[in-house]
Order: sequence, then structure tokens, then C-alpha cells
Amino acid sequence: MNRSIDLLEQVARESGNRIQMNRRGYAYISGEAQRIPEIAALAESTSAMGAGPLRVHERASTAAYHPPALEGYQDQPGGADLLLEPRLIQQHFPYLSPDVKAVLLARRCGWFSGQQLGMYLLESAREHGARLVQGRVEGVQVNGGRVTGVEIERDGIRQPVRCSAFVNAAGPYLRQVGRLMELDLPVFCELHLKVFFPDSRGVVRREAPMLIWEDSQQLEWNAEEQEYLGESEETRRLLGKLPGGAHTRPEGAAQGNNLLLLWPYHTAPVEPVYPLPEDPLYPEMTLRGLVRMIPGLGKYLERLPRVTVDGGYYTKTAENRLLSGPLPIPGAYVLGALSGYGLMGSMAAAELLALHLTGGSLPDYAPAFSLERYLDPGYQDRLSRWVDAAQL
Repeated sequence: MNRSIDLLEQVARESGNRIQMNRRGYAYISGEAQRIPEIAALAESTSAMGAGPLRVHERASTAAYHPPALEGYQDQPGGADLLLEPRLIQQHFPYLSPDVKAVLLARRCGWFSGQQLGMYLLESAREHGARLVQGRVEGVQVNGGRVTGVEIERDGIRQPVRCSAFVNAAGPYLRQVGRLMELDLPVFCELHLKVFFPDSRGVVRREAPMLIWEDSQQLEWNAEEQEYLGESEETRRLLGKLPGGAHTRPEGAAQGNNLLLLWPYHTAPVEPVYPLPEDPLYPEMTLRGLVRMIPGLGKYLERLPRVTVDGGYYTKTAENRLLSGPLPIPGAYVLGALSGYGLMGSMAAAELLALHLTGGSLPDYAPAFSLERYLDPGYQDRLSRWVDAAQL
């Protein structure tokens, strides 16, 4: 991830920050004092793996704490800040509940325009001779035990394209495209929706980082709502305890007022279909899930404003570690399963694939993202004891 962010910063420098990259950070927030040791241990573990130093703030003094900048990505600290003093938390995050006990702000992260990154890379590729052909891959030709071409359907007509290398980077359709070569890739999909929400009351400050509520919770419903939700198995589970992970952040320009709201409370594996399945309860559910962290958002529950619901699929491996490298058929490669960190990890994942394609010198982390890792009995044993942590 550090390598990927290095490459993103390189693009930002080369393009005059056309991708609108910031370093606001990700704030993992808890209202449970007993969870502080767990949060601190997770931060220390991440720090030990190269994420940078952990700074713990247990006093109200702000001298050692530097708030993230509204815009830009340069001259910002790395590592993480763990804020444990209530007055310090309220000073820098006045919109959070006074019941918040801990804020862990991971610093070398933020967000940027994925659309602009894509256009910049496409334009750069074209300048170096790449040609974009739009169509649907209907078949992969394998002769003599290796890839020799593909079949593309365009305007109802199939046409062969000869090639010696084929990359399966089909996102949610990774598994389906793998089957064109009789390969069953170990991936699955989760539906993840998001809500664009106008914060007309200015509840959340525009300079806020990504705000993530770590605690599980059980929502409060009145008698009529409980009766309605209890009518079907699909909605009945909303009456029980729901997972943490509700999160929000400012969206758009600094002078705007949109918020992005997300809560992955339904993450059962699904088959990807388009258009996306509708969930009419999702906007209200997500807003309710954030009220415990940001009480001011409760004002909008009286009358929900008009919202936009968007989203897509997270394509995952069992341990949520991406795939980048060769497939068992010579000439075939895979790049995918970057669930929940796709944009942030995309540059290093693509660089790694390019090194495989061109015979370059591979980094020491290459085996961790190879499909061959599943052939290692020791890895399979570790996988059986895998515990997910802090996954959005």
C-alpha cells in the first residue's frame, strides 16, 4: 500500500494534482472504553508493518497533534494519531458524540478522483501507443497449452484478436471470465451501496476525514416500525445487533455540502447483477447507523431529504488479499479482488502485474498476491484461522 500511495503521489505531482488527492485520513471511532486496548494494539501492529509511528494523545494539549489539511497531500504526517482525551476529541471533532472514547486517525490516506485518475492513465497509455477497443470478451483462445487470442463481440459481430497475453481484470466478473479458460478463481462478491446526501444543516465540517464507527449497535425502532420489519426474514435481522463500519465523509468541493454515507451491514456473498438490486431502506438505515457517532445527523430523520443511491460490488478473496500475477495457463494473468481498497491499492497492484508481464524484477511482496499462495498448506492453515479487522 505504501508503494501504491507513492505512485499516486507521483501522478499528483506530474499532473498538478489533477486527481484532487487529499490526505484527510481515516478516523476509526469508538464509544466503548473497553475497546481502547484492542484499537491501540491494532494500530501498533499496523505501525510495525510499515505504516509509520503511532502517536498517543492522552492529554488535552494539542501541541503534539496536527489536524489534517483541507486540501492537498504534501507536508502531512504519516503513521497514526490515537486521541483518548475527551476535550481534545471535541476540540477537533465537535460534531462527534461526547460519548466517543477513542479516535484513531490513520494519516497516510484520504481520497481522490478515481475518474480523473482513470482518464489520466488512459491518456498516458494512448500517448505510448495503446489502443482502446470497446467490446465484450466472449472467448479466450488457448492453443498448444497457452493463450493465443480472444474473441470480442462488437455490435453483435464476433471478431478474433490475436494476442500472446490476456489479463483478466473483470472486477465483479472475475470468476465468470476465469471460466472462459476453465479456471475457477477463489473469489466472491458483496453488494456495497452508498448514499450521496446533502448536509444542508452543515452538521459535518468540510475538513473532516473519513469517519468510521467501529462499534456494533442495535438500532432503536418504535412499535410500528418493529412490526413492519418483523414481517419478513430479510428485514427481521435489522431488529437485532448490526455490525460496525458505518462511515461517512465530505464529498465534492470544499464549498459544497454533500456527504457520502455507507454502512456494509449486508455483506452476504451474491452474484453480480446490473442494474444493482434496490434496497429502499438503505438510506434511512445508513443514516440511523451514523447517528450514534454524529448525533446532529438525527435531525434529518424527521424528514429524509432527497438522496442518491449508488454503489457496486466488492470482489474478494477469503482473506481479502488481492490477486495480481500469472494464472496456470501460460499467457493468462489476473488482476482483481481489491475489495474495499481498490483505488488506493490499484497503482502498485498494476505495477506488480506489469512486472510479471514484462519479466521485470519482482518485489519481495509478490508471492503474497499470487494465486499460487493457495497451494501452500501452511498458508491454507493460517487462512482457516483468519480474523478480519478494520475492513470497510
